[in-house]
Amino acid sequence: MDFLLNVSSLLDRIARSIGKWIGWIMLPLIMVIMFDVLTRKLDVTRLYFSEFTAEYGFSVSTILQDLEWHFHGALLMLTFGFGYLANAHVRVDVFRELLKQDNQAKLELAGLIICAIPFLIIMISFSLDMVGLAWRQGEGSESMTGIHYRWFIKSALVIGFSLALMAVIATLFRLVAYIFGSEEAKAKAKDTLEIFAEESRELEAARMAAESALKAQAQKGQ
Repeated sequence: MDFLLNVSSLLDRIARSIGKWIGWIMLPLIMVIMFDVLTRKLDVTRLYFSEFTAEYGFSVSTILQDLEWHFHGALLMLTFGFGYLANAHVRVDVFRELLKQDNQAKLELAGLIICAIPFLIIMISFSLDMVGLAWRQGEGSESMTGIHYRWFIKSALVIGFSLALMAVIATLFRLVAYIFGSEEAKAKAKDTLEIFAEESRELEAARMAAESALKAQAQKGQ
């Protein structure tokens, strides 16, 4: 069980580290959107970039719009694994919330084996085909003045689904240790699992209590 927990920790670190770093894409995404809006809404910049397009043959606005969805796509895909590890994805199964933690773990394990892992493997396979096809065809933007090399952004699909698979496998190994391991292995696995509904509610309650305390302090200061 120690081997499974060590492997799960390695996979966890990789998925979390990449997810955290990719989160910084939000800043250039915001800047690109703001710059795109300004260049299209202000008369001075709109006229300047219209002349720029006529002279050099490519549209800054089109490139910016392509960049927006490139950044957004990378941000979305490359943080899937991190989101699952942090239990940030939405769960809509109301029956699961009523189960004991051991049964929640068993249900999660079954879901990963039956649904998540096969789905992610299929999506990685399809994504590889899409990237390969885009590479062979030299696929680019639908606009003549947009960003070319569409295979580059499509590769985010392969990487994103691979990171999600790593996160799922890390969780699966921890669940195996939690369900079938010794008391020591179970305790170690539980410390790293963030899937339990009861603990999520406790964390949310603690967060809301902290926010209420901060608001109360701010009101007293006024």
